[in-house]
Amino acid sequence: LSSTTSMGASVMTTTPIRFAPIPLEAMSEEQKSTADKLINGPRGGIRGPFNALLRNPLLADRVRQLGDSIRFENSLPAALREFAILITARFWSARYEWHAHSKLAVELGISQEAIDAIGIGETPQNLTEDQSLIYQFCTEILNDKDISDKTYAATVARFGELTVLDILATTGYFGFVSVILNAIRQPVPEGGVQMPALKR
Repeated sequence: LSSTTSMGASVMTTTPIRFAPIPLEAMSEEQKSTADKLINGPRGGIRGPFNALLRNPLLADRVRQLGDSIRFENSLPAALREFAILITARFWSARYEWHAHSKLAVELGISQEAIDAIGIGETPQNLTEDQSLIYQFCTEILNDKDISDKTYAATVARFGELTVLDILATTGYFGFVSVILNAIRQPVPEGGVQMPALKR
């Protein structure tokens, strides 16, 4: 069973997950090579969009490399990276992404209060200056499809052009991931963190 709507509410369907996992013994040599990099790399397994992406092992490997760069070589501090990912996950109502990254955000020191506010579509309160800037930057590019001169200038002044690029890359990459996760109806594991419905 799976559940999702564009507004984040839960509607149960009987459609099984699309692009079911491919057993290792049924994979082509190219698929096995990419799967091995996923299993033995920093991700430690085949998760999220990669069961679907392995249908195209070359694409899966390119996405793995891009994702590894964004997740593990990002100039944005790890807590702020996870904060940006949560904003993106909420925009796309990506339930699995929310599950995976809200746990990481808590572990890295993002307050549960801020996470809960983002989850229901409200502007979080009591943020640090850096969190406020990331929130403004990410919500503008996602909602307005642009960034105001004021927000852009403030973000460059605080973080520099390299990190601004990394914020954009993080938002863009996890938007890509969200599209796949939503389309394949990737379920949240039993006992996982559920994305709340939007309040508004």
